[in-house]
Amino acid sequence: MTSTWYCALLRGITPGNPNMRNEKLRGVFDDLGFTGVASVLSSGNIVFAAEPTDTTALESRIRGALRDELGIGGGTIVRSRSELAALVGTEPFGELQHARETYLTATFLKEPLEPVPEPLPEPGGLAVRMVGYDPDARAVLAVSDNTASSSPDFMAWLERRFGKDITTRTWLTVHRILKRIPDHV
Repeated sequence: MTSTWYCALLRGITPGNPNMRNEKLRGVFDDLGFTGVASVLSSGNIVFAAEPTDTTALESRIRGALRDELGIGGGTIVRSRSELAALVGTEPFGELQHARETYLTATFLKEPLEPVPEPLPEPGGLAVRMVGYDPDARAVLAVSDNTASSSPDFMAWLERRFGKDITTRTWLTVHRILKRIPDHV
């Protein structure tokens, strides 16, 4: 059977914690029998190949192994390479470039946003503009101005609005993840 490439987006990874270092995280994925295991940056992005399966089952399996082997209780969100490629291909940010004044983010939700509010609610009082929601990748897209130091408040707003089963990555990180995942098995 042909394998599918995935990325596990792990929540709450702090590289200063010895159990959260990339080599230990990759070891858990290797122990689960996944192939092509690699890390992207040091913030909990692990790419791997596995038999095609329901991502909810993969998320549970990975989360359990991380808890049992390393004591990591944070969330796990899995997206396939094709889901990430489709998201990037929509070019949701248009001509905007990731910079201090235009900090582009994708917040991945564990569950689909249903119904999708039109327009997405804006986080009042924060220097953030909601760009949209991608239903296939289950991702909320936003642009924030970090010169206004609203990032911690924005993360708290995201949790209040969408729950704790989310994880946010910069648009640059999403691109780096996608570049790290082969487009073939």
